[in-house]
Amino acid sequence: MNPDKRPLLRVVAGVLLNHQGEYLLSSRPEGKPYAGYWEFAGGKVEPSESETDALKREFAEELGIAIHRAIPWLTKIHAYEHAHVHLRFFRVAAEDWSGELQAKEGQQWSWQKAGDFTVSPMLPANGALLKALAVPTELAGRLNTGLRGENSMGEYRVVPFDMAEPRHAHVLIEERELRRIGKLPAAKSVWVVMDEAAQWPRVQDADAVVWRVENLAAAQALAAVLAQGVSMPLVVYAAPDLLTQYGAAWRAAGAHALVAAEEIAQV
Repeated sequence: MNPDKRPLLRVVAGVLLNHQGEYLLSSRPEGKPYAGYWEFAGGKVEPSESETDALKREFAEELGIAIHRAIPWLTKIHAYEHAHVHLRFFRVAAEDWSGELQAKEGQQWSWQKAGDFTVSPMLPANGALLKALAVPTELAGRLNTGLRGENSMGEYRVVPFDMAEPRHAHVLIEERELRRIGKLPAAKSVWVVMDEAAQWPRVQDADAVVWRVENLAAAQALAAVLAQGVSMPLVVYAAPDLLTQYGAAWRAAGAHALVAAEEIAQV
């Protein structure tokens, strides 16, 4: 396939939560490309705007609400018929927005549960996000026994590849083991574990990535990757002292979840 040579159009979108843990989706109004398709609200970044300012403006114009704080999450590049788009998604917690929702462009809107979306059709670029939203933002456990958490649908468990059974939907595999077997395991989602920046280009097909951080160099490499934008949920697995030192900055830069690795001592 020939690479898309059209200039990238910068677009932002907000993954807005309410106090019930549901996400806001809205339909595209008549007169716009993909009219009637459902999406996370947002729009084009103007030349004079920051991404955050564009997000605030779009939500005020489209839905009549005020965004007070937004955290970077995932970055996607998608080729539509009408544009080549660089999409930056932000997460907006329930306490970080205010106002009454209004359909200011004649669109529909709906609160939806991660893993149980009932509206369709979805805008093509948003498809992978629906799976990513099901990944809990609070996780615990160990890489050799598995990670666990909860989402709006209940318990969520990720099992090591060598322990996984057919009933396990989510599996965890080391990047080195993945290279050895040559293909992603058959599972609903595959989480790949890495610990060196050189592995990052090789994990881009994973549904989620777990970055094991054991020292200052790895902490800085992780920060650099987050600053560039990531296309899948990135879970940080680090020693408690490193989480204390860097955790807030990693979260603010877009890390999906932080897991305290009690067995790791900072090197």
